[in-house]
Amino acid sequence: MIYIAITLALIAALATIGTVAFLHHQDTLKMRAHLMREAIRNHDFTFHLPVKGLFYGEKALQEALNDLGDDIGRLVARNEVESWQKLTRVLTHEIMNVTTPIQSISQAYIEHPSVRGTSLEKGIVAINEASRNLMTFVDSYRKLTQLQKPSLSTFHLQDLLSDIIAMYPDVTWKTDRHEDVVLHTDETLLRQVIVNIVKNATEAGAKNMDFAWHDGQLLVSNDGAPIPAEVRMDIFIPFFTTKKSGTGIGLALSRQIMTMQGGALTLSEKARKGYHTTFVLDFAPGSIKTP
Repeated sequence: MIYIAITLALIAALATIGTVAFLHHQDTLKMRAHLMREAIRNHDFTFHLPVKGLFYGEKALQEALNDLGDDIGRLVARNEVESWQKLTRVLTHEIMNVTTPIQSISQAYIEHPSVRGTSLEKGIVAINEASRNLMTFVDSYRKLTQLQKPSLSTFHLQDLLSDIIAMYPDVTWKTDRHEDVVLHTDETLLRQVIVNIVKNATEAGAKNMDFAWHDGQLLVSNDGAPIPAEVRMDIFIPFFTTKKSGTGIGLALSRQIMTMQGGALTLSEKARKGYHTTFVLDFAPGSIKTP
């Protein structure tokens, strides 16, 4: 009877432990669902929740959800780029239609003998200069809708990064060797994307930068002034800038270049250790070659 009682007690204890473990596991899954829901509500599709401790079916589901977040992020970025392209195309067309005749007419008045040397000349010159500056400003944004068609080539990532590093001798660089990384994409456009990121970083006071290759992604990190949380969602919007002399075109153009080639450019939610900001460059399937 004692043996039976002990056995029953052990069974009850094991059942209790199993129930507690099961409930704890369910709470963990519930928390994961909450985190992913909040990330999506905040338009953050870079979530990658760990799969350690999950059963094989749950692990497969979590991996699929992580991949789905990446896919949704790419689709959202592509739609944003297309929307801004259309808006920019309309705005530049309408503004140029208005400013071109203003610039032309004011120039004609400036050169007219009846205006030269009179009190009207200064005002007309101001109008002429303002319209010319506006035309130059608008013309710069045509780059967003007139990107060259990608010219694909195969090259070593290390060679490209070495060229960019040489352009910024005042920056301390930390970079893994990337001889084994071979890309098949537009080298010139990719160079423009990386240079735009590096240029922004140096203008934000960066003294240390890092190139890292991880799971098919290029991570570009810097220790410049951190990007404020309230503008993280806005930095890829055309014309948006926090700099007094900025045009707000660099990052928008860079994202468009990556999206146009089936890739993506995002701001990592968490910077690499030792840095304040990390940008992530994803490449289109098939553009990463095995040497």
